[in-house]
Amino acid sequence: MEQNQPDQETLSCSICLDLLKDPVTIPCGHSYCMNCINSFWDEGEQKKNYHCPQCRETFTPRPVLKKSTMLAALVEQLKKTGLQAAAADLRSAGPDDVACDFCTGRKLKAIKSCLFCLASYCEKHLQPHYDVAPLKKHKLVEPSKNLQENICSKHDEVMKMFCRTDQKCICYLCSVDEHQGHITVSAAAERTERQRELEERRGNIQQRIQDREKDVKLLQQEVEAINHSADKTVEDSEKIFTELIRLLQKRSSDVKQQIRSQQETEVSRVKDVQEKLEQEITELKRKDAELEQLSHTEDHNQFLLNYPSLPALSESTHSSSINIRPLRHFEDVAAAVSELREKLQDVLRDSWTNISLMVTEVDVLLSEPEPTTRAGFLKYSCEITMDPNTAHTELVLSEGNRKVTRMNQHQSYSSHPDRFTHYSQVLSKESLTGRCYWEVEWRGRVLVSVAYKNISRAGRGNECEFGFNDKSWALYCNTSQFCHNNIWTSISGPVSSRVGVYLDHRAGILSFYSVSGSMTLIHRVQTRFTEPLHVGVCLNKNSTELMKKRCLLFIIH
Repeated sequence: MEQNQPDQETLSCSICLDLLKDPVTIPCGHSYCMNCINSFWDEGEQKKNYHCPQCRETFTPRPVLKKSTMLAALVEQLKKTGLQAAAADLRSAGPDDVACDFCTGRKLKAIKSCLFCLASYCEKHLQPHYDVAPLKKHKLVEPSKNLQENICSKHDEVMKMFCRTDQKCICYLCSVDEHQGHITVSAAAERTERQRELEERRGNIQQRIQDREKDVKLLQQEVEAINHSADKTVEDSEKIFTELIRLLQKRSSDVKQQIRSQQETEVSRVKDVQEKLEQEITELKRKDAELEQLSHTEDHNQFLLNYPSLPALSESTHSSSINIRPLRHFEDVAAAVSELREKLQDVLRDSWTNISLMVTEVDVLLSEPEPTTRAGFLKYSCEITMDPNTAHTELVLSEGNRKVTRMNQHQSYSSHPDRFTHYSQVLSKESLTGRCYWEVEWRGRVLVSVAYKNISRAGRGNECEFGFNDKSWALYCNTSQFCHNNIWTSISGPVSSRVGVYLDHRAGILSFYSVSGSMTLIHRVQTRFTEPLHVGVCLNKNSTELMKKRCLLFIIH
């Protein structure tokens, strides 16, 4: 602020401490806002006490106040000067701003840069570009700190051309010098071409944004559907389990009531017999006493006279001894309840496998892509052992149940409901879910299969043979055919002696590969698996072995 201008403190009211509003000067020479001094004097109206808040000089009567036009003008001038200074401060260029190249002293912010002049201008210095005809043709852009990048470092000329051969901006001299013979166009033409490409890319990006927004909305809807379905299923499951618990509690109560009722009946029967026996004992003791007394009579005639008059011994209502049957009382009931518990545990274990599978089958998003290399497949390798209880009697398992041999005579296997009785087949102990991979090396007449655990075992019907029913999928290696539900599919080309099997249970993918120098897809199944799967192998005549080798799961020789 210039020295000949009043400062803000001089033109401030000492009552409100702000710039004077409608300034007035009272007789002592001090100045106040008209409202401030009137309000101050209104408070002392009853005492007729009108004095100056600063010097305390008293006035009688109350002075008549008139607005001081000179002070008001000075206040307005101070306000205007202050706003201009503030505005100038706002227009000053900071360290992160582009400064005007033509300002001297304090640099103002540039509002435009000229690509022709290669300079930046504030509002004041830019005006000639709007007023002077030659300058109106210059290209104005948003303020830029990188204008010097438009200057050729070699020729100190503006780079207005573009070399498509070297993909760089050049000046005119460059085009006739080191870029002679190159494909060159004006920078504006190249910009137009690139702008078109940019718009296409933006269009593609915007389309992808729209697609992704639709996907996000779809996923959000799916989240809501999952949450609703999960909440409903949890509620329904809790009701069902509550009913099961209530049913078990009811059965427990019934058993308890029956036991107590039978206990009461049997105890009552025993006590009734016991009471009658005790009465008989009492009567017998009385008669024994009479006989004892008679036995002590010394008079023979009196003894003979009284003896016939004694009552005869009545027949006992019970046998001479009580026969207690060798029962275990209620222990057999406890054994029956224990048997029920074991059966329920078996049912719950089998049902839990299916329930757990149904839960894991809930998969909204697509599975990861199938591997493309053997190393990628081997990441999903899993431990596989064959189940002796399922093996046909002509199959011999060895090497930790990883090796299977077909024999010409039956083996001394014990009888088991899981055993295949006609077809020379065997299933794995392990049930497979998720993503799994294993390899089989074979020769002879061999088929590699996967099957549900509940595939039939007894007999020679289609329901027992791998591939001939809806519970199994089988690759006939020696004939290059695939079979499911008795529907046959021919496979082009021979099957190599090593077969890789890839299972993505959740995605419903079952793939067979020939494994040699590379992985060659033989056949792929896309379906929906409703239960865990087991590895199945069938060795017909002339087939020999199944064994583990290196890092492979199991191999047929």
